[in-house]
Amino acid sequence: MLILSRKSGESIVIDGRITVKIMRLEGDVVKLGIDAPQEVPVHRQEVYEEIQKNNQAALSEPHPKLPHLVAPPASSSLVSHKPASAHVIPLATPRPEK
Repeated sequence: MLILSRKSGESIVIDGRITVKIMRLEGDVVKLGIDAPQEVPVHRQEVYEEIQKNNQAALSEPHPKLPHLVAPPASSSLVSHKPASAHVIPLATPRPEK
């Protein structure tokens, strides 16, 4: 474990992508600001541990079987008999040729 000393307003950079800044000190509580890419999840440790516990529980629980779905008959009113080209909607009005 790397141990660093930082004062309020100072930062550390992790992997060139994550910045951890000491925002302020309130008694024995340190307020941190964390700037990380959106795809990097950032959690307090107790939240992370709860997520991991719930994920493990979800993997070990038996999954109920899904009901067998029956396809509607071909004569159903939900089936369109129009050719695919009838459903095409132009995205822009064509410009007149010069």
